[in-house]
Amino acid sequence: QVRLVESGGGLVQSGDSLTLSCRVSGFEMDYFPIAWFRQAPGKEREGVSCISGNERSIWYRNAVKGRFIISKDRAKNTVFLQMNNLKSDDTAVYYCATDFEERCQDPLRPAFGDYWGKGTPVTVSS
Repeated sequence: QVRLVESGGGLVQSGDSLTLSCRVSGFEMDYFPIAWFRQAPGKEREGVSCISGNERSIWYRNAVKGRFIISKDRAKNTVFLQMNNLKSDDTAVYYCATDFEERCQDPLRPAFGDYWGKGTPVTVSS
């Protein structure tokens, strides 16, 4: 059974850092991409970052380039999203997802996401 479980969200102040985790099970993360999405109140869900199975392809949306870093730890079956210099616009529920056909592309296709986690909330106060 494919599962993705996010953790690490919380309430922080503008300029702070936070690292989200996405622990996966039920599939081989070396073969499939994992992406982070976010959905702010009243807004549509948007892709934030994506890392391919072999880590050769990494994508970030422009708004987080230079501030967010995606990485994975194979031994822990976990993908991380390190978020630095957080801004109020980063406030959202963050989700991780995987897809068995889509790839990490620029931009990340809206169709990405065969399996999703339940999300972890991030609130950045200004």
